[in-house]
Amino acid sequence: MEINQEEITQLVELIFLEINQYKNENATVHAYDISEQLLHLRDLDRDEYLRVLKKLPHELFADILSEMPEYVQGEITELFSTAKIADIASKMDTDDAADFIQNLSEEHEDIAQTILETFNDEDKEILEQLMSYDEDQAGSYMQTELFSAKITDNIGKAIKKLKFLKESGEVDNIWHVHIVDKTHKYLGSVGLEELIIFEHDLNFENIPFEKFRNYFVNHKADIKEVVDMFTNYNLTSVPVVNDNNVLLGRITSDDIYDIIQETATEQIYNLAGVNDEAEQEEDMYEIGKTRAIWLGLNLITAIAASLVIGIFDSTIQSLVALAILMPIVASMGGNAGTQTLTVTVRQMALGDIVGADARKTIYKEVIISMANGLIFAIVIGIIAYFWFSIPLLGVVIALSMIVNLISAGFFGSVIPLVLQKAGIDPAIGSTVLLTTVTDVVGFFSFLGLATIILL
Repeated sequence: MEINQEEITQLVELIFLEINQYKNENATVHAYDISEQLLHLRDLDRDEYLRVLKKLPHELFADILSEMPEYVQGEITELFSTAKIADIASKMDTDDAADFIQNLSEEHEDIAQTILETFNDEDKEILEQLMSYDEDQAGSYMQTELFSAKITDNIGKAIKKLKFLKESGEVDNIWHVHIVDKTHKYLGSVGLEELIIFEHDLNFENIPFEKFRNYFVNHKADIKEVVDMFTNYNLTSVPVVNDNNVLLGRITSDDIYDIIQETATEQIYNLAGVNDEAEQEEDMYEIGKTRAIWLGLNLITAIAASLVIGIFDSTIQSLVALAILMPIVASMGGNAGTQTLTVTVRQMALGDIVGADARKTIYKEVIISMANGLIFAIVIGIIAYFWFSIPLLGVVIALSMIVNLISAGFFGSVIPLVLQKAGIDPAIGSTVLLTTVTDVVGFFSFLGLATIILL
């Protein structure tokens, strides 16, 4: 690809303009904006990309690196010294630093450990704690940077302290003051907009902070429950406590947005039979390999459908019209099943299908599929009659359409529920299994009925 030097020059100028605006705390520029421009530059000219990275102040580099994909973060080890990377990591929020080091450890465990060792004992302990949580636990998304005050503290002094911490850059995105007792146990939170209505000479114990809506989560809570809490109650942050109710940190809305986006992307990719992590990589071998696995499985299921057709070889030879109409039955069943599957998987992800809801879901999808089956059975039956002038052929394809759409509705809802029960992500294998079922049932019912009724 020919390099457009003028485009690169303009892009570099834009990046440095945004960097200056960001350093001047221009509210219209975010680290994400700069990271996107840098990724574009990386695709155009790697040398120029590296030159710009070298000029980034470490504090800004930390913010930008936190916004970049994991595979780009991994490249940093090949571009800069471990000491430089460690200093950049030290400028990150604790949750971002923990994620960054954990990502590096997958490919460069020795470098990740070296970076971790450069932190002071207190910060190192915090990072190790964050990295010890399972991926689906609330603690793994927690940051320890927050603003707390003891219940005996003076409100006016707390506000002055917050102002100092904000001006020094030690805290960011603060929406609440979290109240704790002398043993640091969480008592409640006061939003800044509520705090300004109280007299500054009062202590926190003199205000009814317990009357405010105080949401908090246990550090071992399922992150899906936390996501539901944020979306249901429109939260900006939520404090995290341990089993003894000691305040550990907080989860902010930006992390929740990332989780929602990652989950949605993962489901879409999995339904298509591709790996979401591999697709983010630039290694075409890895991308091709993960896709080939699912294509290979799909080939096996396609052979199974072909074997069904082979059973009725003589039937097809006796009436060529059957070969013309076969794809219609399979296509309608496949599309109906995909509709049911998509709705079911999405409802499961949102937690709308729990316990007895599974039976209601299956019943609802079967009824809907049956109704659609009856409607389109009449339509295709009439079309087949006028197309081939064989009355019973219309009956055959109509009956087959009903059978296949009902099975599509049934299996489209049952397959993901069974996979979830077996501890398998329902979005991963459902599509291939469902396609096999609708093809086999569609071909078998159509050709089987044709053999019985027409021959």
